[in-house]
Amino acid sequence: MRLVTVAHGTRYAPGNDVAREIAAAAGARLGVSASAAYVELCEPSFASVVAATSVPTVAVPLLLSTGFHVRQDLPAAVAAAGPAHPVVLTPTLGPHPLLAAAQAARLVAAGARPGQQVVLVAAGSRDPRTDPDLARAAALLAAAWGGPVELATLTGRGPRPADVVRRGAVASPYLLAPGHFADRARDESLAAGAALVADVIGPHRFVAELVARRFRALAPAVAA
Repeated sequence: MRLVTVAHGTRYAPGNDVAREIAAAAGARLGVSASAAYVELCEPSFASVVAATSVPTVAVPLLLSTGFHVRQDLPAAVAAAGPAHPVVLTPTLGPHPLLAAAQAARLVAAGARPGQQVVLVAAGSRDPRTDPDLARAAALLAAAWGGPVELATLTGRGPRPADVVRRGAVASPYLLAPGHFADRARDESLAAGAALVADVIGPHRFVAELVARRFRALAPAVAA
């Protein structure tokens, strides 16, 4: 039995390293072999990992909402590999209270204070089916932070940081790793008047715990 995490992939190497760190931390918690794979822009690709595996594998998408990759690309890779390559896909990581708790910890580390406006800044999507996920992520962060949270997106549907962020606000990137979108979240939030931008969620221990929970929930299915 082994764990494979599946990140989107980026041309920014430190962003890809986050997926490897999360895989290693979750694997250590579980006591199983663990590695990282990527949808695109970085090797190894998830499709190649699935095609080469002969060991029962639980694949955990390191994705924060249920978008195209989860609905199309990842299931297609598993189906194409066939039954000789035993792989099951778990649900995405987000939205989830553990991610919100990690975001709240990043807000505290950034120096955010009670009473400041908090804006969750997500990458965004053109797919309206992601709207409930992002709304729930904002609600979960509000519960974890103990105050209201507004939502902004960088692409696709929804308001932009310039539409939502007020002077003196703090932005909380709903992003797992540094890279293009993290840079945009910081730059657009600061340009709109934010006083602080928290770090991305990153390889927080709560993320490793969530990956481990996803693994445990489906491990019996692939082992059967």
